[in-house]
Amino acid sequence: MSSVRIVLVNTSHPGNIGGVARAMKNMGCRDLCLVAPARFPDKEADWRAAGASGILESARVVGSLDEAIADCQLVIGTSARGRRIPWPVLDPRRCAERALQARARDEQVAIVFGREDRGLTNEELQACNLHLHVPTHEDYTSLNLAMAVQIVVYELRMLELEGQLPEREDEDWDAPFSTAENMERFYEHLEQTLVEIDFLDPAAPRQLMARLRRLYSRVRLDEMELNILRGILTETQNSIRKQ
Repeated sequence: MSSVRIVLVNTSHPGNIGGVARAMKNMGCRDLCLVAPARFPDKEADWRAAGASGILESARVVGSLDEAIADCQLVIGTSARGRRIPWPVLDPRRCAERALQARARDEQVAIVFGREDRGLTNEELQACNLHLHVPTHEDYTSLNLAMAVQIVVYELRMLELEGQLPEREDEDWDAPFSTAENMERFYEHLEQTLVEIDFLDPAAPRQLMARLRRLYSRVRLDEMELNILRGILTETQNSIRKQ
């Protein structure tokens, strides 16, 4: 993915170039090509790039889109609107799949982003093999340039990491989860403590313990968390008994 080229055409605001560089570095992309930017290099681009100034320093500046994509076998152009002549259109996820398939065949890939105010021209889009459209909500379809790039490179990154991320959110948990037996002891301890502090009336429990069971079952405590809670209950009981 690091060699998938991000091409920005006639970017008018240098801050957007810096924002794109930062988005790229976040996701492991390094190849940035600028087609006739209005202002570059520029201090505002450096400031917006934050820790991604290396991408700006290595960025290639060319005079035309043809120069930017001359060595590419797959060119994907971003488009925010429909065209009179139908063209293959992908969403960012499918775009990422096609881009990485091409990279696996050692093909050079370029993903082209147009001007902030009007995108790519029809002629520029016709120089692309595929078109990419981000399916924004119809109430507000405008995307900042760096945001659009971030969406696309995020999808590339997620595909690159396929099979490497934990399958479950608790896969790398630092303590074993509590057993059913230990949870029952905790509920007994909790009920006893609530009775002692007059929070639970055994004669009119009103489903309190059932609701607390549902709460802790939903959370799924590990052994360390359970021991902490048992310790709090024990200290609460000790304090009451000293009075």
